[in-house]
Amino acid sequence: MPEGPELHLASLYVNRMCEGVLFSGPVIKSEVSKNPDVPFTSEAYGITAASRGKEVKLTLTPIKTDEPKQRVKAGQVEHPMDIVFRFGMSGYFRFTSEDELPKHAHLRFYSKEKPCRVLSFVDPRRFGSWEPNGTWQPGRGPCVMFEYKKFRENVVTHVSDRAFDRPICEVLLNQKYFNGIGNYLRAEILFRSNIPPFVAAKTVLEGLGPDDSCQNENPVKNESDTKTSVRTKKKLMKHQTDDLLSLCHTVPLEVVNLGGGKGYDPASGDFSDFEAWLQCYYVDGMKTLRDHNGRTIWFRGDPGPMAPKDSKSPKAKKWAKKDDDHDYTNKKKGARERKTRIKQEGGMKTPKQEKDAGLEEAESKRRKPGETHEVNTPQRETRSNARRRKTSSVGVTAGSQRRTMRTTR
Repeated sequence: MPEGPELHLASLYVNRMCEGVLFSGPVIKSEVSKNPDVPFTSEAYGITAASRGKEVKLTLTPIKTDEPKQRVKAGQVEHPMDIVFRFGMSGYFRFTSEDELPKHAHLRFYSKEKPCRVLSFVDPRRFGSWEPNGTWQPGRGPCVMFEYKKFRENVVTHVSDRAFDRPICEVLLNQKYFNGIGNYLRAEILFRSNIPPFVAAKTVLEGLGPDDSCQNENPVKNESDTKTSVRTKKKLMKHQTDDLLSLCHTVPLEVVNLGGGKGYDPASGDFSDFEAWLQCYYVDGMKTLRDHNGRTIWFRGDPGPMAPKDSKSPKAKKWAKKDDDHDYTNKKKGARERKTRIKQEGGMKTPKQEKDAGLEEAESKRRKPGETHEVNTPQRETRSNARRRKTSSVGVTAGSQRRTMRTTR
């Protein structure tokens, strides 16, 4: 699932790809999507993006022409529109030519140029959503990366709430307080702070104050600013490794500094830098448990006193790139060609046909050289015919005896 760093990288991607590009016409939604239509159309408009925690906001801004006599056509929008996206399990943006449109492009913005290019919101699993004329979701707290001071104050002032009686690994996924933290980030943060995952959050956070030397209210404007900011945070963190809230701020920024995040880049899909960065999540030798919400947590050492008693360790899986994760290479093309070739050669075999073929092959191996295979052997046919003849003869004899007795009487 994309987390705070991935959504911020998505906003940087949109800004980089759409800079200087004019878009035109209506916003097109796919037929299978259940999300709302976007009531926006314009002769010319630009697209910019911003992120906050686990949300991305696209702003569609109509561009006025220099011709004063040209009137706005009926249905054209004159004011900007904000569309707020939540990525769900597999959402991301991609900017391609119209001919290379991804299979799961559920919302599309077409450029005005020739040949046309398309900015698409791609979501193979369709858990993502968008909200036209939307705003940042009110129930979400400040962003852990770019609103650090507000984020820290929000947690410290509410640490006495009942929500913090739960294990720290579960509270870290509560977007009301930790907006942008997800499954892999909570594992890395707890591992680096040496805190067991199933310890009461209140116990861990009660001693922390609202002020921290890690504060930096200058927002990250681009990639170069992000790299400089992360280097500064790393120096400060050498003296504050025991502060969980500061780790919630710096660890996501480290992922942003990688540039690719959890395999976000649609063009490359390269996980190598991200895999090398991981210290706990999907790392060999780490333990796993399911929390009270059914989510898997990676950790090392003792899980803590609040660990679920009946929880079982999920079967370890190797970190791998899934086929649906931005894979539009020749891999799927080869699979399709193999299926087509099999169909042309005689079709796909059913399990029963495969079983019969296996039995026939085994029978041919047992057969002596020179023998021919027959479905029904002559011996079996002779026996069956003999039984039928015997039955019919018995019936005829009994019938003739009854007729003789009637005649005698």
